[in-house]
Amino acid sequence: MKTLFIGGIKSGKSRSAENYIKKLSDKKPVYLATTEFIDDEMQERIAQHQQQRKSDFITVEEAINLKEKIALQEGAVLVECLSMWINNMLYREKSYAQMEAEVANILELKQDIVFVINDVSCGIIPENKLARQFVDISGKLSQLVAQKCDEVYHVVAGISTQIK
Repeated sequence: MKTLFIGGIKSGKSRSAENYIKKLSDKKPVYLATTEFIDDEMQERIAQHQQQRKSDFITVEEAINLKEKIALQEGAVLVECLSMWINNMLYREKSYAQMEAEVANILELKQDIVFVINDVSCGIIPENKLARQFVDISGKLSQLVAQKCDEVYHVVAGISTQIK
């Protein structure tokens, strides 16, 4: 089973995905954290997510090689989140083709995987090239993941609505 939770920043998508995977899994699921400690503000966000998930998950951290880490897991995996992974990949000057290949390979894995990604499709076209590149890649990868997932949920104001 592959599932996607998509929503805006602070929409409640992470909490919805966490609750979903806990019900899906018969044992403690893996929380694959992709966010890197960049600055104090990001460290605070990470701490909030750690507090939110408590000891309900086995936490594995990986900023780049998601397929490699997911393939090592025995149970269900929550990928939190693809948006930060895209950011990490762009920072390391990885191409869209490399990202697309990695995501396509992840989608072929046998594990139950729940993905979280920010919905960036409702904003304006950013003024700088890197931000436009992020938005474009995020939109394309969201489409790829949603197409291949068994279920897709859009989250707004903490409410998850199944759209696929």
